[in-house]
Amino acid sequence: MINPEEFDPTIREVFEEALSQSSEQHYVLRLYIAGTTYQSVKALQNLKQICEEHLKGRYELEVIDIYQDMELTSSQNIVAVPTLIKELPPPIQRLIGNLSNTEKVLVGLDIIPKKTTGGRNNDEFTEFV
Repeated sequence: MINPEEFDPTIREVFEEALSQSSEQHYVLRLYIAGTTYQSVKALQNLKQICEEHLKGRYELEVIDIYQDMELTSSQNIVAVPTLIKELPPPIQRLIGNLSNTEKVLVGLDIIPKKTTGGRNNDEFTEFV
């Protein structure tokens, strides 16, 4: 006979599993650039360095050139480039600029906590970095 306790995880096991996965979240990022302009190249270099240092093996990066895919660009309401959109984990975040301020990028991606002087209540925000 099958013992249900062998298959049903305890609350503690479920909690420990969730806790172990929380620091291993998978990030889905989209970087919108404008060809090979200085700002676009710099943003890509900065982002790759940040991801390899802080998210190694836990991220997926898609680079979209606005000159090559205007339809996708307009559907995502891209009004400035370079723009980084963090799709996962929620909430969706947008960062605009060359991503040279590493601390702001890490906060914007929710890798490190924001130093609070007041809360932000919106589900999506845009930060210039």
